[in-house]
Amino acid sequence: MIKKRFSKPPLALRGMRDILPKEQIYWDKIRKTLPKVAKDFGFKRIDTPLLEQMELFKRTVGEGTDIVEKEMYTFITKGKEKVALRPEFTASIVRAFLENGMDRWPKPVKIYSMGPLFRYERPQEGRYRQHHQLDFEIFGRKDPLVDAQIILVGAYLLKKLGITKRTKILISSIGCLECRKPYIKKLVEYFKNHKSGLCKDCKNRLKKNPLRILDCKEAACEPITNKAPKLIDSLCQECHNHFKKTLSYLEEVNLKYEIDPSLVRGLDYYNRTVFEIVARDKEGNNKYALLGGGRYDGLAEILGGKQIPAIGFGSGIERIVTELMQNQKKEKVKEKKRVFIVGFGELGKKKAFQLFNDLLSSGINLRESLGRDSIKAQLKVADKEKARLALIIGQKEALDETVILRDMQIGSQEIIPRDKILKQVKKMLRK
Repeated sequence: MIKKRFSKPPLALRGMRDILPKEQIYWDKIRKTLPKVAKDFGFKRIDTPLLEQMELFKRTVGEGTDIVEKEMYTFITKGKEKVALRPEFTASIVRAFLENGMDRWPKPVKIYSMGPLFRYERPQEGRYRQHHQLDFEIFGRKDPLVDAQIILVGAYLLKKLGITKRTKILISSIGCLECRKPYIKKLVEYFKNHKSGLCKDCKNRLKKNPLRILDCKEAACEPITNKAPKLIDSLCQECHNHFKKTLSYLEEVNLKYEIDPSLVRGLDYYNRTVFEIVARDKEGNNKYALLGGGRYDGLAEILGGKQIPAIGFGSGIERIVTELMQNQKKEKVKEKKRVFIVGFGELGKKKAFQLFNDLLSSGINLRESLGRDSIKAQLKVADKEKARLALIIGQKEALDETVILRDMQIGSQEIIPRDKILKQVKKMLRK
């Protein structure tokens, strides 16, 4: 049966994208740097499923948040389970933390992860419907030193990636539940007096979750939220002291910061310290957050566990890649000198293929294009690959157990016995 053909090639879904080879150099840098940074601070890796129970995010992220109300990819499985594609890491990691008995491990427990997240939102710079994040979490300590440490991890990570010139640490405190009760009353009263100027979503938030209004990005709401009462001015003494100590620890390690009272973060589970590290443009204006997070001491309890103090951050990899590409234009990679294997004729290609396999474990940076028939076409590819040497095997060389070694820089070549080729190649690559 002949299948019906597409009238034209299909396109990726809106908000989804292909990560092409030219961009992979920056992704590789992140993949290599991440475990090194994690090791320096004593973090161990965890990977959680892409699919979770829908209720996990409703309970933790918050009913009144945009993620739950508008942005989650949800569906019902064949087994009638209500599930969601993972929209953020923290809830999944806390679920795994409790399910696997990690709450009984010696404290603090430090874990990190990296992978795709899914949010049905308007695609924007560095943020797609399928995007990728890296994530660091610390469980089991209330000490403000831990708050400063997780911020140091984020700053250190960006430094190791080469993103330091135009970044800024923003920090604030959103207190505890006791702080927020009187503050929310004050906030509701303020917004009721300015209700006519709020967007439709914020009018709904005023009834469900007024704190979310402070996180609104609509231009109409911005002048109203800018003049709203600041939560940081309503902290109880304990939260005030916690915040003050966190700042003093940041100063001890010379991390410059800016207190931003408008910083509330977009999820319901946060308490006390919240922070972002933002990228700035040439004029010094904030472009977007490269990473952000905060403390969430009550989240494990919401999921049925004991109260476990915790703090962490997530970082959008696409935005980091954007910064790497803009700041460095072209990543300079010290790549090993390449050796190109060339084979022509049936027997020559077989022996060249065999030589390629034999040299794989030698540490030599190999390339080939043995699927091409002519020696000319293969050497043309070798030129494009900027190969330092070419190893050529034709019918005669295959029968004689020899290899033609060509210096691609000066064009000279010599015939080397097959059993001496590795030694000679290594000698020439040292030059």
